[in-house]
Amino acid sequence: MERIRSFIAIELPEELKLGLTQLEAQLKLGKQPWVKWVNPQSIHLTLKFLGSIDIDRTGEITRAMETAVQGISPFHLEVKDLGVFPNLRRVQVVWVGIRGEVDKLAQLQKHIESALAPLGFAPESRPFTPHLTLARLRDWASLDDRQGFGQLIASTRFELVYTIEVDAINLMRSQLTREGAIYSRISLVGLKKP
Repeated sequence: MERIRSFIAIELPEELKLGLTQLEAQLKLGKQPWVKWVNPQSIHLTLKFLGSIDIDRTGEITRAMETAVQGISPFHLEVKDLGVFPNLRRVQVVWVGIRGEVDKLAQLQKHIESALAPLGFAPESRPFTPHLTLARLRDWASLDDRQGFGQLIASTRFELVYTIEVDAINLMRSQLTREGAIYSRISLVGLKKP
């Protein structure tokens, strides 16, 4: 049986991917071999990471997604602000924040968790923190590297606001290659207007 890495996500508009490309270019000015950048063309808003699944389960997962979107109409999100996990002194992940109708987003994410639980996908133990990952620092980055990068992030202005019209969720496949992950859509489930 073929197994695939998969996740459920909201895809981003091209205009936003272009903005993220420009933001990354601004942050890449120094030599930072310890930073692993995410290709802006492959950035998406992950709602649920499923891990490695049998390819023949995609149908039942798509049906669970259809159940999850019941009663949730299309909504708007905004991409704004630049931040890091866990903090500016020990940077591990660089992200841009999500605002707007985040209550609807959280409700959608909870519905996805509930719909997938009977299929054996354990609910996420950490609280859902919507964000778009721009970069991760490699394990061998020194404390000075992390603090210096934190200062760069703190001094970088990302004041443009991009809107995401959320009208569908996608079951995605992730294929890992030497150049990075390649993502392709397996199925799309639309949100219905009331």
